[in-house]
Amino acid sequence: MIVVLKPRTTEENIARVEHMIRERGLDTHTIRGEDLTIIGCIGDTTAVDPKLFEVDSSVERVMHVQEPYKLANRAFHPEDSVIDVSGVKIGGAHLALIAGPCSVESFDQVLEIARAAKTSGANLLRGGAFKPRTSPYSFQGLGVEGLEILCAVKKEVGLPIVTELMSPDHLELFDEKVDLIQIGARNMQNFDLLKQLGRLKKPILLKRGLNATYEEWIMSAEYIMAAGNEHVILCERGIRTFESYTRNTLDLQSIPVLRHKTHLPVIVDPSHAGGKWWLVEPMAKAAIAAGADGLMVEVHNNPECALCDGAQSLKPAKYDALLKEIRQIAEVIGKKM
Repeated sequence: MIVVLKPRTTEENIARVEHMIRERGLDTHTIRGEDLTIIGCIGDTTAVDPKLFEVDSSVERVMHVQEPYKLANRAFHPEDSVIDVSGVKIGGAHLALIAGPCSVESFDQVLEIARAAKTSGANLLRGGAFKPRTSPYSFQGLGVEGLEILCAVKKEVGLPIVTELMSPDHLELFDEKVDLIQIGARNMQNFDLLKQLGRLKKPILLKRGLNATYEEWIMSAEYIMAAGNEHVILCERGIRTFESYTRNTLDLQSIPVLRHKTHLPVIVDPSHAGGKWWLVEPMAKAAIAAGADGLMVEVHNNPECALCDGAQSLKPAKYDALLKEIRQIAEVIGKKM
């Protein structure tokens, strides 16, 4: 249930309506916009008669929300959320350009890639320290050593870092050192982990699960937000379909759907979607044209010898050429790089 207040309602009257709602056993989530103030009623609203609120002189109207997610719902928060990641804004008119290797292999490797990516226009550095792999015999990442390498490169280059958290055992370490904590597709519905992330203040990048519906994905974001952390960014990275030629199938329509249903920023990972480097460019451009708030692209200086996912990585020169074209598309749709 959403209570929409009349324009120019005073803070005293807002507080009175909030108190009236809480007296009925509901929690409140208040959004103050330029024109309207909206109070989201969170809890079991089925037992509450909306007419109790409609008679109040400060209330414009009361709306029922059909979807099970509340805090992520655009009805609760009509304006686009803009998430600040250590000075880099994501959402609204701001475009996130996340680049780096799938796996951290060495300091020199990450430093070379980070310098090239930043020169091209990237504003965040990605790199896997802890790697979730399908096979237990594949390279699992350098772990804490890899995270320290990312931190060292950040000091050298100045790009905030994005890396994936796999275990709550490293929650405190990530909270201290990582600018944007990534939750991978396999952990999208690890609800215990999501609730713990909700207790942090760090922004969270939540990737879509391999077989997740839109509602399941949004509900995972809701877990984080309901626990207290509203700084959530959604990442479409392809879903599993009957097609086996590509690694996954990039769901481009997820971008306008999520922008319609939620206020959260939506970025796209075309590297994991296609699994082939030559698919990254067209899918990245299509994603920005469809309204994505950013891209996460794997960039490697020597993909032929990469320890992980070299086949889907762009060389720095290719990435530079891609961003030149992305810049033109971004200008058309009103995004700033």
